[in-house]
Amino acid sequence: MADAPHGPDRGTPGNGAPGHDGPELHVALIGYGKGGEVFHAPLVDAVPGLRLSAVVTGDPGRRSAVQARYPGVTVYSAVADLWADADRYEIAVVTTPNDTHAPLARAALEAGMAVVVDKPFALTARQARELTDLADKLDRVLTVYQNRRWDADFLTLWNLIEDGALGRVHRFESRFERWRPRPKGTWREAGGVEAGAGLLYDLGPHLIDQAVNLFGPVGSVYAEVDALREGVGADDDVFLALEHVRGTRSHLWMGALTGQGGPRFRVLGDHGAFTSHGMDGQEARLAAGERPDAPDWGVVPEERWGVLGVDGDTRRVPSARGAYPEFYAGVRDAVGEGEPLPVDLHEVVHGLEVIEAARRSARTRAVVAL
Repeated sequence: MADAPHGPDRGTPGNGAPGHDGPELHVALIGYGKGGEVFHAPLVDAVPGLRLSAVVTGDPGRRSAVQARYPGVTVYSAVADLWADADRYEIAVVTTPNDTHAPLARAALEAGMAVVVDKPFALTARQARELTDLADKLDRVLTVYQNRRWDADFLTLWNLIEDGALGRVHRFESRFERWRPRPKGTWREAGGVEAGAGLLYDLGPHLIDQAVNLFGPVGSVYAEVDALREGVGADDDVFLALEHVRGTRSHLWMGALTGQGGPRFRVLGDHGAFTSHGMDGQEARLAAGERPDAPDWGVVPEERWGVLGVDGDTRRVPSARGAYPEFYAGVRDAVGEGEPLPVDLHEVVHGLEVIEAARRSARTRAVVAL
């Protein structure tokens, strides 16, 4: 059963990152693909107390883009140049191809910096544990960018479960589905699973993390994993059935060949259900170049609110505000003030255990116990 979420207490969702009176922390961003350009640099730049001071990219076009948007930022063409200047920066953010996350995070820790790693934290749970142990040994902050914990719909669901509006939740359905019949040829699609390509490593960390954050550890996993489109080297259609230790069942879908998507969330409890549709709007606004400190950041229009109740007796529920900047405010406070991590590593390591179990389940067509 699941009576309330089991992840860390976020407090009341705010309007973005709170103000800050402490010393400014200098951030070096390693990688400036979509992750760096859309999901990290704008948030770091907007959070008081953080300064985007350096970016590492070997691509001339991306170098120009950094210099145009963030004048004065130091741009390194190779990560070795950043390590040589490591004493200039307090925080490194790793947002590079998936198979480089663990080695770059290790090098940044050893260079003396606190580290934020984009998802997936690593390609295996063993790698993740080794990084966690290293950070503990060196007494340095290490956390993972799980921004979907600050999606508006997820925060709304969190509050509903915590308030008991759904009663005992027995089933959690969650989807990230797209219609992309023609692969783009990027490493995420053309690469192999051994390099961390495919949806299980791309979208899986988000969906699994939300399920674990709400309902606690997973006891068993059943998975269906397929590559349906021509030209892809890893999975583009995934279904996971998770049974949590406390009894809730999570059904998670991720797909690139989904012509008609299902609900983003459908959550069933013994007091009623909650259903929401569509993706959180923060990603689209970041991709459009908007600043995440806008006064209306994270506000969801009423027509997109989720629905609570039972058939014949439902109502729209006012949405919590999406709050991606709060992740980096948490990083700032963890590094500068010794506050708890915004994303605790034990849940992220467990998420990688779930991914590994899912891969075994897909190969054997059997339920895998953790």
